Amino acid sequence: MANFKGHALPGSFFIIFGLWWSVKYSLKYHSRKLNRNDQAHHSFKHLDVIEGAVKVAFAIIGILAEQFVPDGPHLHLYHYGEEHGWVKLMNWQHATMYLFFGFTGVMDILTYSPAKAPVGLDRLMLAVALFVEGFLFYFHVSNRPMLDQHIHSLLLTAIFGGAASTLMEVFLRDNVILELFRASLSLQQGTWLWQIGFVLFPPWGRPEWNEEDHHNMMFITMCFCWHYATAILITAINYTLVHCCIQSHQRNDGQTEFRLGIRKKNHDKSAHATLLNESDEE
Repeated sequence: MANFKGHALPGSFFIIFGLWWSVKYSLKYHSRKLNRNDQAHHSFKHLDVIEGAVKVAFAIIGILAEQFVPDGPHLHLYHYGEEHGWVKLMNWQHATMYLFFGFTGVMDILTYSPAKAPVGLDRLMLAVALFVEGFLFYFHVSNRPMLDQHIHSLLLTAIFGGAASTLMEVFLRDNVILELFRASLSLQQGTWLWQIGFVLFPPWGRPEWNEEDHHNMMFITMCFCWHYATAILITAINYTLVHCCIQSHQRNDGQTEFRLGIRKKNHDKSAHATLLNESDEE
């Protein structure tokens, strides 16, 4: 959809997954540090299957939204009538992007369910989906105004960066640095898609941007850096919150064990004293 909602919808999906990944991989990392591998591994496998199902659901929602909005193509790719030509190719491009992210959800389910697809295919499919997204966006804005092309080319930095880091995860499994890097780039993609919507399709009757003004391009470039700084900050906050929660839970467990040890010791002493008294009476 070439409008504000068409950019806000995928942007919201990327923000949701960026926030989820920043929490999930922080929890996974700290679980491994606490040597709870067996229990944590089993729990995270269930979470990965649920995550895959959510990806499939989001992809279906996105495809249906692109195809069946009032001005959408309604599954018509080419018009053979008097005005023959392609039908709403921009909607078809967005739907293709959603399709590949739906494939990543299916691969997550196959990898972490009893079907047990080879480990690494989930990350490989996600890298392919991100590459396809970048490939589509690269040819998405040809012959468009200068600001339109520039703001989408900045998005390509986050997309191809995410594709490259995810491809590295195929070979470097459970690398928390790469995982959190992917989470931060997902957050940036999401917030930047919202920014594109505000710039190119100002909602609520706001004035349109001058798409040929060089100062606007300078501001947008700087704004892109601010978006990534915000993404890093959010990822760091989530990691810190998870770390503090884990440490607090660990301290509480240690206090409980310490108290239980004292009680057990006192109980043993009282039992020993009772036995001595009984022996004296005899």
